[in-house]
Amino acid sequence: MSDRSDRQVRSIVIVGGGTAGWMTAAALAHKLSGLDVSITLVESAEIGTVGVGEATLPQIRDFNRSLGIDEAEMMARTAATIKLGIEFCDWGRIGDRYFHPFGAHGEAIGPADFHHYWAKLNAAGDAAPFGDYCYPIVAARNDRFALPDAEPESGLSAYSYAFQFDASLYGVFLAAFAQERGTKRVEGKVVSVRTDGESGFIAAIALESGGEIAGDLFVDCSGFRGLLIEQELETGYEDWSGYLPCNRAWAVPCAIEGPVGPYTRSTARTAGWQWRIPLQHRIGNGHVYCDRYIGDQDALDQLMTTLEGDPLADPKQLFFKTGKRRRLWNRNCVAIGLSGGFLEPLESTSIDLIQSGIVNLLALFPEKDCAARDADEYNRLMDLEFERIRDFLMLHYVATQRDDAALWRDMREMEWPDSLAYKIDAFRRRGIVPEYESGLFQPPSWLSVFIGQNILPQSVDPRTDRMTADEIAAQLRRIRASISGAVEETSEHLAFIAGHGASFGGARADVA
Repeated sequence: MSDRSDRQVRSIVIVGGGTAGWMTAAALAHKLSGLDVSITLVESAEIGTVGVGEATLPQIRDFNRSLGIDEAEMMARTAATIKLGIEFCDWGRIGDRYFHPFGAHGEAIGPADFHHYWAKLNAAGDAAPFGDYCYPIVAARNDRFALPDAEPESGLSAYSYAFQFDASLYGVFLAAFAQERGTKRVEGKVVSVRTDGESGFIAAIALESGGEIAGDLFVDCSGFRGLLIEQELETGYEDWSGYLPCNRAWAVPCAIEGPVGPYTRSTARTAGWQWRIPLQHRIGNGHVYCDRYIGDQDALDQLMTTLEGDPLADPKQLFFKTGKRRRLWNRNCVAIGLSGGFLEPLESTSIDLIQSGIVNLLALFPEKDCAARDADEYNRLMDLEFERIRDFLMLHYVATQRDDAALWRDMREMEWPDSLAYKIDAFRRRGIVPEYESGLFQPPSWLSVFIGQNILPQSVDPRTDRMTADEIAAQLRRIRASISGAVEETSEHLAFIAGHGASFGGARADVA
């Protein structure tokens, strides 16, 4: 039996910084602390990163907590605000508004799921809008936030939250964290890659300065280029632009003139959609679009003419192709972040996919031979993550009644993946939302989009008949009143983040 120490990974090389690189470095430095493993991150200050301001999902709190990061310090260092969910405008029909919250609607009032009782009353015209029965939605509408109760006594406390922060500042914050724990940062451009002629594994990278950095395990965080995973290993790319055709974006920050609310906004446009992400010091804005339906200048004009405040920088154009690498782990190289794939930021999944890649890498952390079975399992898990996010993003486009522009007509009439078609059919026929054993978006998320974009069940759970319509109505009134009362007692969002080190760059203290 060979000595385990001979098989252990001793050196990890991360190519690329930004959010993906420094999240990876921070997690590896923390989790591998005390082991004889060196971590080197190579980045060039001359090569920019894509980060333009990020909205996140609640899972980011798990990542920060696992590293022992103080939440208040992180918020202060990254100009963060709170996020209770996303408001969607004009997606089902022009004039529609709904929220996808980080929490469920209603509470248990009988043997059937809450939405069946609501749908039954709604069909009779006796129910309030679905969002009125969700505490984080009502709180977000009123620009209020309070930490969830650690031991909730009712459904009102069963919600979570995420952050809206400056992705560049988050990368700087994690860079300091990682370097304090032994990660070595090397400034330089990678000009070539040396591979082992027998195994095909990457052996070392060569820098423009003339130096070479060898490693046992390489993590490609080089962005869309895929410097290692694609340019060197030629892994291949699964093109999903037939499902999600948006392929470009303009991004620009602007001054704060409106509310700094605890939510992100996505507004559907004629050839894509526009985001609004409020930070402490600015508003992040962007227009995601497909160039088959609109020209670049027209797309930019749509964005710039709808800003709420003066622009704070020149607009930045981004180009992308939705999809993923055929293998995110290939030989001794793991692609994390944009080098592994890209799904448009409609549901703030970019950082979560980075986090999933890191978590799965740590769970399957290899020996030097990078056993094929480990790589296969990693790729299986990440394929599921990408595919299920893809389906959820597609739902927003195909569940539309808009007929005013070609994009919306084409998306509604396109052929759907079987996995998505099944979920839509199951809900439309009987109000069922099949659950995943694993996957990011669970039934409460699907319900938000189904109902928010006017897909309603044709029949409901027959167990709702155990209660009369009057009894159901009374329960719904009670829940709605409880939520309204709780929100009135909730502090303002700005007051909360001011207590977490907020420094409003231009935001008025009286903005509500």
